[in-house]
Amino acid sequence: MTETVVKNERVLSAYEGFVKHMKNFLDEQQFNHEEYTNFVKWADRLGRSGEIPLFLDVFVETHVLEAKYKNSPGTEPSLLGPYYVENPPLLEEAPFVIPQRENEPGDKLVFSGNVSSVNGPLKNTKVEWWQDDADGLYSNFDSTAPDFNLRGQFYTDEKGNFEVHSIVPIPYQIPTSGPTGEFTFAAGYHAYRPAHIHIKFEHEGHETLITQVFFEGDQWLETDVAGGVRSSLLTKLIDKDDHKEASLNFVMRTE
Repeated sequence: MTETVVKNERVLSAYEGFVKHMKNFLDEQQFNHEEYTNFVKWADRLGRSGEIPLFLDVFVETHVLEAKYKNSPGTEPSLLGPYYVENPPLLEEAPFVIPQRENEPGDKLVFSGNVSSVNGPLKNTKVEWWQDDADGLYSNFDSTAPDFNLRGQFYTDEKGNFEVHSIVPIPYQIPTSGPTGEFTFAAGYHAYRPAHIHIKFEHEGHETLITQVFFEGDQWLETDVAGGVRSSLLTKLIDKDDHKEASLNFVMRTE
């Protein structure tokens, strides 16, 4: 009995488009067999090392987002990145204190914001927050910190407002010991990302917004290895007596 094959038109369309542009790319570059073989070996190392998500997050994802959202209303998205972890602790009492170690190293940060829709005010939006620590490391990955350190989720108030107490993130290097690092340095890039906070917003009837917040004056803003910086996502750190303050508002798109 012959198995019925159900064709996925979206998959076929994407593949045919890929082949079309790949042929043009190969005509332009004129790779010899040695160069092609070296690429295959590097791609094999990339897969075996488990770094495919890292490589795509750093060097591809930003182009996907720009192609999709370049002229769209609402807050510009930025990279999800390889350090996202599902189901962080739910924080129920405002202002929301992001889970952290006792005497967590780093400058204290008070961050405030508002979430609205392109169509108007938006209340009770789910927000997920994650960031690196004062060593440039993320919990649940390469840090010795407890799981879910500097990670949390919470809901905005009836007016879409929220306030978070955390620490100021710092710039860090992407991993460079594997194939991703090989490519980074072969291309003449540095490996640094500017300091940033990851934030994810979810609300019924709206497209999930995954973005980042950056800080004015960071030395890596113009040359972020991942190309994730958007001028609209920049905010200013304001010095207070015992902490720093920053704020930014966010606008979600309807589905």
